Amino acid sequence: MRPQVWFHASRAIASFIIACALLAPLGQPPRAEPVRGFVHAEGKRLVDADGHDFAVRGVNLGHWLVPEAYMLGFDGDTTRAQMQDLFARLLGAPGADAFWQRFRETFVAEDDIRFIAAAGFNTVRVPMDWTMLVRRDAHGAPIFDGPGYALIDRLLGWAHAAGLRVLLDLHAAPGGQTGASFDGGSGYPLLFYVPADRALTVRLWQVLARRYRDEPAVLGYDLLNEPVAPYHDTKYLEPRLEPLLHEITAAIRAVDPNHLVFLTGGRWSTTVDALGPPFARNVAYTYHMFWARPQRSSIQNLLNFRDRYDVPLVLTETGEADADWVVAFRRLNETNGVGLVLWTYKNMASPATIVAVKKPADWQVIADYVNRARNGADIPLPPRAVAQRAFDDYLSAIAFRNGIIKHRYLQALGLEMRP
Repeated sequence: MRPQVWFHASRAIASFIIACALLAPLGQPPRAEPVRGFVHAEGKRLVDADGHDFAVRGVNLGHWLVPEAYMLGFDGDTTRAQMQDLFARLLGAPGADAFWQRFRETFVAEDDIRFIAAAGFNTVRVPMDWTMLVRRDAHGAPIFDGPGYALIDRLLGWAHAAGLRVLLDLHAAPGGQTGASFDGGSGYPLLFYVPADRALTVRLWQVLARRYRDEPAVLGYDLLNEPVAPYHDTKYLEPRLEPLLHEITAAIRAVDPNHLVFLTGGRWSTTVDALGPPFARNVAYTYHMFWARPQRSSIQNLLNFRDRYDVPLVLTETGEADADWVVAFRRLNETNGVGLVLWTYKNMASPATIVAVKKPADWQVIADYVNRARNGADIPLPPRAVAQRAFDDYLSAIAFRNGIIKHRYLQALGLEMRP
């Protein structure tokens, strides 16, 4: 909130109090009003429990539960399995396990959530990896247990107190829904080919919905992130998308009548061409778009779908561009009544972020090793002491207190720090 200029002497004291609040350290913000009631769809609008419009102003917590290679300065098609293997070589298996645990504890902490609320966001989207939520027993049967639940529960507690909503996003589904490195699969969207992966995805969503059905801080369930990359067999795959979304939604509705279900189309979630009329109540539709021309023609087909079926539309990933583009694209969506969720909150490799992470002094040694060794190059390991120092410095750098707040990016989103 910009400071106001007061012209009447009687308001001088109030002005002083406001100024002090604006300058107060983040560690002691005034208490936000806790979340209450569920958000639901009414025509093209999202509406809160009091009947007020809920215009999504969000940010993705990318890289937290679904680590992405490019955010570590590695080649973008480096898979998580490759990273885990190479980190175990660099640190030893116990050291690599300790790194990932500390990473998840540090990358998103309570001070991050309080900052996000203070900056004026009302939503965080949480990309999830199914392997953080499911493990196998000795016979290979799935057990719905894993470190992801405790981390999400903790986040929801912070979000509830801070007045934030949380959009749960299955970013990496069993088998992979996209056919890209970030979905954790084999490089092909096997979710649409392997019945066991499909069944496990449906069951996982029902487990999540049963767990969070009474939690109003959950905005809703974003069923599949960017299904079906455009370089795969879209003619075969896209007709299979909506039936899967229908099956997941039915499983959720069997245990949770409260929360929004967010549906998306194929080809990086840029189109809804493969989707028909809404098949359930209380649903919203999402799209993703990066680097498009910030003009109505870029999103006209999506707006047409929204208007034809009278459903909400939310842009759940955009960004990775300069602030001028973000301003223009944000205004385009706002003008057309479309909420927006920025990709992404915290990043070391890209300046297009809310909190920039400083690159550790020895990190390039790690990046050079990973980028060459993942392709089979026979190169010597960096000294263990150098690797350990680099990883320890990275864990320190990702803590909120050591990040660099990109105020220009906040302003591009129409936000500024507030008390």
